[in-house]
Amino acid sequence: MNKFHGTGVALVTPFKADGSVDFEGLKNLINYLVDGKVEYLVSLGTTGEASTLNKDEKKKIWKFTAEINNGRLPLVAGIGGNDTLAIAKDMKEFDTEGYHAILSASPYYNKPTQEGIYQHYKLLSESSSLPIFLYNVPGRTGSNMSSDTTCRLANDFKNIIGMKEASGNFDQFNQIMRDKPKEFLLISGDDPVALPMISLGAVGVISVIGNAMPQQLSAMVRLCLKGDYAAALPLHLNLIEFTRLMFAEGNPAGAKAALKHFGVCEDHLRLPLVKVSQSLRQQIITESDRITNYNIL
Repeated sequence: MNKFHGTGVALVTPFKADGSVDFEGLKNLINYLVDGKVEYLVSLGTTGEASTLNKDEKKKIWKFTAEINNGRLPLVAGIGGNDTLAIAKDMKEFDTEGYHAILSASPYYNKPTQEGIYQHYKLLSESSSLPIFLYNVPGRTGSNMSSDTTCRLANDFKNIIGMKEASGNFDQFNQIMRDKPKEFLLISGDDPVALPMISLGAVGVISVIGNAMPQQLSAMVRLCLKGDYAAALPLHLNLIEFTRLMFAEGNPAGAKAALKHFGVCEDHLRLPLVKVSQSLRQQIITESDRITNYNIL
């Protein structure tokens, strides 16, 4: 099986109460996810609060993550932004030791045209020594990468190997699956639609809820990839309320609240993000306990 088939987890970045990076918490999280049998890890995506980390902090987190992982799982680094030349420079300077690919979100805020998005990724493709995953998340970037642009990039650049698709647009998913090169990997960028996307031909999910529920989610995804949707569906349905709670007051506040409950790391965030409300925290605790007592086998 391809190393990027299955469940990838977009790691949260644990912080201490003073706002500094909690490396012990990050170590706990990595080990928790390895033990939870996920297929790969993504370091410093949106869920990792990368936008609030400076360059030195990012370098330390990437290096530490590779050291703690120690080759146990494939690693993907999130390197993105809205300044194409700066991202290209970051990719050229990135220490690839221990990493297998880069995930790069379509530029946010600038709202480029489809040609602008194409030229952006063209330059990144030429700048990266690692394979690249496209990342389409219009709810955050303010612009959608069309299926035509996705497939154009997939056909033109061999080191653009796949896409995390979080548009929620099934017509777009259908067109990508129809027109993409056979080897190009379509990956769900939204936990709630991982099952139906895999039924269309996606190869898995890059998950938020997998931070807290790695065993439950990865078991469901593996069943889907085997084509056993009858067995996967109860696991999928069992996670629906938990998933809703994870995003009720923003990502990754919900995931961090669950991780604190499980004793993996604290739930501190960097402004402008804040912890979940007390009422939501209690709902997360209740649902977390219910799910952990559910027989996934």
